[in-house]
Order: sequence, then C-alpha cells, then structure tokens
Amino acid sequence: MHGKLFIIAAPSGAGKTSLVKALLQSLENIEVSVSYCTRAMRPGEQEGVDYHFVSPETFESMAAQGAFLEHARVFDRCYGTSRDWVVERLKQGVDIILEIDWQGARQVREAFDRVVSIFILPPSRETLAERLQARGQDDADTIERRMRDAITEMSHYGEFDYLVVNEDFSVALQEVGSIIRASRLTTGCFAWVISIVNLRGIAWRG
Repeated sequence: MHGKLFIIAAPSGAGKTSLVKALLQSLENIEVSVSYCTRAMRPGEQEGVDYHFVSPETFESMAAQGAFLEHARVFDRCYGTSRDWVVERLKQGVDIILEIDWQGARQVREAFDRVVSIFILPPSRETLAERLQARGQDDADTIERRMRDAITEMSHYGEFDYLVVNEDFSVALQEVGSIIRASRLTTGCFAWVISIVNLRGIAWRG
C-alpha cells in the first residue's frame, strides 16, 4: 500500500510544530519530513532531528540538481524537502507530513496528484502577536516582520483542503488527527480492492 502525503502549513506562531509533534505521538505509521535549511543551529536543536543544517552554497547546489521536492526562501533563509526521502518512504507505505509554507505547498501539489493539505490558523491576529512575543526568541523588529509575513501566509488559506483554528490545542489536535484518519479511508487508498474486483470481472465505478 502506498503512503499518503499530508501538508500542514501555518503562519509562524500558530502552533504548527507543536501540533505535528503531538500527531507523531498519537498516530501510527506516520513520519514528518526533516527539512534542509541554511540557518544556524539553535541551542537544543539536533542535526537530522530538527533540520538538516547546510550552507547556502550546498543548498543552492542541491536545488540545482533537483534534490528538493519543494524549496522556498523564508526570512532570508532557504528551506527544502528531500525528494528522494519522501518518495522512498511513500513507496514503503509510510504516511508523510510536510511542514511547509504556501509556496512549498504549491510546488508539492504540482508534483503529486493526491495530497491532503491542512492550514492551521490562530484564533485572532492579536493572539498570534501574543504568541510570537511570548516565545522570547526575537526582537521587536523581527516580530513585526513575522507578523507581516504571517498576514501574507494566511491570505493563501483558500488554497488548502482543510482549515483548523488552533484556539484550544487539544481540540485542534483532535481535528487534525481526524482529518488524517479519514483521509486514510478514502477509496483511492485501497488499490488492492480494485484489483480484486477487476479480476472477478465486476464493473468498477469510482
């Protein structure tokens, strides 16, 4: 059975990373793709766990060789998803989550026919600003820039299949998990059923 590909996107501060980590603990047979990025490693981060940290030169070389399923520039840094890793894991029947932005989501939809995309929204602009400030990672100018970019990111919500508002974390987690579980039950996931039906000479409608 072929794995399913899920995109989860959100503006910075909407809680996407926390939701994905919780999903990995609550669902079976699902993994998250570890992106390549050109920013410096932060304290507490691990190579190959949080990101694959590479130089801008290495990233550009990989992009030129077609190594990325999608890649984009965010906050003057480059991020990309390994094409070979995703394709191989899907062939092995593992479901994959891509934590990417709207730019990357467009590229992935062009490469794959069946993609389930989920956009995470904050309950309000004010809540988003409060969350960004509470993280304590950025100065005022950076937070202001993140807010501007968040507005741009949220303007593309209509390009996604599902919207989930992360006001209550447990509720949002349940909703995203339900989307993934339901997507696993679509008829397109059961090619073996079509094979059996065809072998028996029964007309298949779908």
